[in-house]
Amino acid sequence: MGGSGLSPELVGLFRHNGFLKLPNVLPAERVEALKAAIWNDVENACEPVVRNHEDRVVRLSRLLDRDPIFKETVADKAVLEPLTALLGPNIEVVLNRHNHATLNLAGKPDTFHRDVVQWTRGLVTVIFYLEETTLENGCTHVVPGSHLQPGVSVLHNLQQEEKIHQAGFLNQAIPVPMPAGGMLAIDSLVFHRIGENVTRQTRMSMTVGYHSADELLSDVQPKRWLVQGERIYMGNDK
Repeated sequence: MGGSGLSPELVGLFRHNGFLKLPNVLPAERVEALKAAIWNDVENACEPVVRNHEDRVVRLSRLLDRDPIFKETVADKAVLEPLTALLGPNIEVVLNRHNHATLNLAGKPDTFHRDVVQWTRGLVTVIFYLEETTLENGCTHVVPGSHLQPGVSVLHNLQQEEKIHQAGFLNQAIPVPMPAGGMLAIDSLVFHRIGENVTRQTRMSMTVGYHSADELLSDVQPKRWLVQGERIYMGNDK
């Protein structure tokens, strides 16, 4: 897969808005192979899975422990090249946050949430869209600039936070349609949600969390996977 880095202007836009659209990262043949692997595990209910109220499988957990194509894609140069501009050369994938594939069937829409509650443990959340995402089938909605707001007490149902409700933040959300094969990079503090799917089709995606290798940790972390560069300890206790 061919990729490209990000200009300083786009990096600045990500810092300012808290999200960045990266269309056409995955070629069509890779998208189809990923979809086939996901449908295989959905149809066979390969655990661990999440089911909806109708007992239908709507999410595959621990995605990177499944078909090798998922690890190949997550660590592909075309994916990592733009992320390097945001995270630096040493990049890890978080295995205990995200790491799943979602179908997003018709039904009740998602609630606004953050992926972490405080800025001190930031991630770049990457959503890989395997089907075109539109207003009709539930594209992602984000609140630009909300990553600059203080910490919250909960990850989900942010409308229950009185200060967020009173400020009217969630009324400022915008939809972000994306093509199949595109990626949306999100600052993990940005308020966002999956939109409502009013069609009879799925809106398939994968979600993975990336962050810079932590230079203050001297031991290997079992729930982190180094996908690029190296772990360099830079603590001043040597």
